[in-house]
Amino acid sequence: MRAVVQRVNFSHIEVDQQEVGRIGKGLLVLLGVKNDDTEEDVNYLVDKIINLRIFEDREEKMNLSLMDIGGELLVASQFTLYGDCKKGRRPSFTMAAKPERAEKLYEKFVEKTRGQGIRTQTGKFQTHMLVNLQNDGPVTMLIDSEKLF
Repeated sequence: MRAVVQRVNFSHIEVDQQEVGRIGKGLLVLLGVKNDDTEEDVNYLVDKIINLRIFEDREEKMNLSLMDIGGELLVASQFTLYGDCKKGRRPSFTMAAKPERAEKLYEKFVEKTRGQGIRTQTGKFQTHMLVNLQNDGPVTMLIDSEKLF
């Protein structure tokens, strides 16, 4: 499982010109699910993301987590995080989970973040989304449950 995590002042997602999710200060998470991911991968990413110390403290050091600041989370599914561009010019998505499996793990991720008391909004699974954000910093982190980066 992979995530692109962006520290934001605000973010919102639109589908068919309708807003489906909006947050204030917090994290925008673009979440990709691999074909052999399990609930262990979900647990790892949830724990890592909500406790990642990428918000500034009073001394302007990245020392606070989403939990520490009471921030919000906006999660959007993004299978293209498993796009393989090593060969040719057209990405291969064979590593990405099939939609039925990916949606179950995506929903489990959202459920677990909400279970931690985090106000979590989402995009709409398997649709074309317009993601709007104001990246604060900019701060963007890449996280992989296999710890590849």
